[in-house]
Amino acid sequence: MPTRFHNLTLPSGTAEVTTATSLAFTEGPAVHADGTVFFSDIENNRIMKLAPDGTRSVFREPSGRTNGNTFDQQGRLLHCEGAEFGAGGGRRITRTNLQTNEYEVLTDRFDGVRYNAPNDICVDGQGRIYFTDPCYGDRSQMEMEIEGVYRIDLDGSVTRILQQPNIERPNGIAVTQDSKRLYLVDSCPTIGGNRKIWGFDLDERGNPSNQLVVIDFAPGRGGDGMRLDIEGNLYIAAGIMTPRGPHETADVPPGIYIVTPEGDLKSRIPIREDVLTNLAFGGADGRTLYITAGKTLFTTRVATPGQVAYPAWTS
Repeated sequence: MPTRFHNLTLPSGTAEVTTATSLAFTEGPAVHADGTVFFSDIENNRIMKLAPDGTRSVFREPSGRTNGNTFDQQGRLLHCEGAEFGAGGGRRITRTNLQTNEYEVLTDRFDGVRYNAPNDICVDGQGRIYFTDPCYGDRSQMEMEIEGVYRIDLDGSVTRILQQPNIERPNGIAVTQDSKRLYLVDSCPTIGGNRKIWGFDLDERGNPSNQLVVIDFAPGRGGDGMRLDIEGNLYIAAGIMTPRGPHETADVPPGIYIVTPEGDLKSRIPIREDVLTNLAFGGADGRTLYITAGKTLFTTRVATPGQVAYPAWTS
C-alpha cells in the first residue's frame, strides 16, 4: 500500500542519479575543496578517495572501522572510528591534517570509559564538534551503557549533551552554521523503536533544548545520515526496499528525503539500493550530492547548495 513517502516527486533541478564507484559497505562521505571525495568502506576497514577525474584509491587502511567523516573550518578531516563489521574498531574521534599528514586522537573515552562505536559527526560555525555514539553491532562489547551525543569544545573538553531517555539510539547528526539548530537521527532497530528526526535549539554554549520531532519514519526504516542545504532543508538518507526483520517495513522506499525544518516533506531523490547510509554536498558550486548506499557511491546534481563548515566549493 503506497504511503506518503512513496508519492514524493523528484525535486526540481535535480539530475538523474548515477554511480560514481562501487565497493563493499560505503559510509561517511566528505568532500574536499579540490573535489576529492573521502568515504568509508567499513567492511574492508578502510577510507577511500575518489579523485575529481574518477580515480579511486585507498586513503587509509586500516581505518579503525571509520564510519562518519566531515571537514572542519581549517579543512582538516574528522573521523568517527567505530566498532562494526569486525575487529579493529578504534572507538574514538580522530583528525587528519591533509597538508601535514598529522593524524591525532581527539577523544577515545568519556569519564574514563571507552565509547561504543562513534557513528556520525558535524561541526558548527564556531568550530565545535558534535558526534553520536550508538552501538549497532555487538552489544556485548559495550563498556559505556549510555548511547549518547557529545560535543567537543574548542579547548578539547568533551561534554555529553544528549542521552536516554530523551533519545533512544543516536545516528546521523547535522548542525546549522549559525550554530543555533541541531538535528539528530534517532534510529533504533527494535520493534516499536524510534525512527525519528529530532530538532533542538542550541544556546550560545552549544547546549540543546526545546526538543521536537521534525519527522517520524516509523514503521519503515528511518534515517541514517543527514545534511543541510543553505535554505535550512534537511536531506535525510532513509528507507529500504527489503525489510531486514519485523522491526521495520517497506513503507519508506530508499532515497534522500528533503524535509523542511518544520517537518514538511518536499521531495525524494530515489536510490534503488539497500542499505542507504549517508550523503555529502560538493562540487564547484556546492550542488553536487554524493550518496553512499550498500556497495555504491552515487552522485547527482541538486538545485540548492549544501551548508557545510568547510566549503567543498570555491565559487
